[in-house]
Amino acid sequence: MAKANPERVLRDLYMLRDIGRYKSGVHRPTLSPEDMKTRHWLVSELEAIGHTAEIDGVANVYGRAPGDGPFLLAGSHIESQNYAGWLDGALGVVYALEAARACAEDPDLAGKSGVDMMAFADEEGHFSGGFIGSQSYAGDMTEARLDELQDRSGRGSLRDLLAEAGLAGRPRLQLDASRYKGFLEAHIEQGDWLEDQGLTVGVVTSIVAIWQYRITFKGVQNHAGTTRMAIRQDAGKALMRLWQRIEDTFPDVIAERSVWTVGGVTLEPGAPSIIPGGAEMLFQFRDADPAVLNRLKSHLESLVAEANEQGPCPCTLEVLGESTPAVMSPEIQAAFSAAGDEFTPGKHVLMPSGAGHDAQVLAQHMPAGMLFVPSIGGISHHWTEDTSDDDIMRGAEVFVGAVDRLLKGA
Repeated sequence: MAKANPERVLRDLYMLRDIGRYKSGVHRPTLSPEDMKTRHWLVSELEAIGHTAEIDGVANVYGRAPGDGPFLLAGSHIESQNYAGWLDGALGVVYALEAARACAEDPDLAGKSGVDMMAFADEEGHFSGGFIGSQSYAGDMTEARLDELQDRSGRGSLRDLLAEAGLAGRPRLQLDASRYKGFLEAHIEQGDWLEDQGLTVGVVTSIVAIWQYRITFKGVQNHAGTTRMAIRQDAGKALMRLWQRIEDTFPDVIAERSVWTVGGVTLEPGAPSIIPGGAEMLFQFRDADPAVLNRLKSHLESLVAEANEQGPCPCTLEVLGESTPAVMSPEIQAAFSAAGDEFTPGKHVLMPSGAGHDAQVLAQHMPAGMLFVPSIGGISHHWTEDTSDDDIMRGAEVFVGAVDRLLKGA
């Protein structure tokens, strides 16, 4: 049986934390020297177990196992958010590497069958909304789009930074879905549900869609001291009224795991002595059920219509993005659950993912599955992000156990 070496998993994760270390987390943005150091390390580790390994033209790391198959694809991303956690992405990369090693060490699989692995580039969205690497690999990213991308922190264009990293002109790898039984990704939960329930492993059933909108109010800019309250057309006040209506009424139309967020508010011109003539709200909601998503959108549209009827500031709703929920493969869920029965009996559960992951991109092209381990305090995207060593080790055993089952048809 292919088995994980939990101590080796911890060793690699601790080593990666020292590359770009920031307090107890890391600062390792895409295509930074620290990020490239981890990618070259990964290539050498893959080559050491007999994989053919390379870094492609968007900085994806790919390792191809020898043999005639069957094969699985596994991985995640290896860069971090700015000044953020040490496990977000890295845990999934190391689990995938460990699965590839375990197959190479199993006499029944070595040289015949195994795990190809990917460390996708820029899942964290330093250059865009995220998922550059997986979208490129899946054939969903054009060269023209890559030409447009700029680093959000002002480091330069994607093309310039690829050139600085020595990757200019390299071809972009393309997915051959016919090679694989499926794609597997592991990740920290980034929420507190597993910890709150005293559980060790979450088997992901679906990855939520994120529907995002810009809501804009047009008022009349005027003097804050001389304009009577009765005649004001205050765009900021109109925005706040709609925001309160959202908070008051969305609980009546959501599902159990629906969430919504006002992530940005802008007032124009944003001065203390000027009545805002314009106001903008960035709003999103998430769920894994298309029927729920449509219900929430319909409700939002009705609130915007209500705001227009009440006045005095016209309100417009603009769609920024409406992604598709990704349903995880029942076969992969069953393999994770069976491995959970073996390594974490009574401590695993089926659950949806409330965050986006590379698996949702791959799931549009091939069977995909995800495994979660707990996040202490539910913290992620911050340098205090953490998971206990024991949960990391048990999760690795479940992940590799599922790989063994899938490859051997157990």
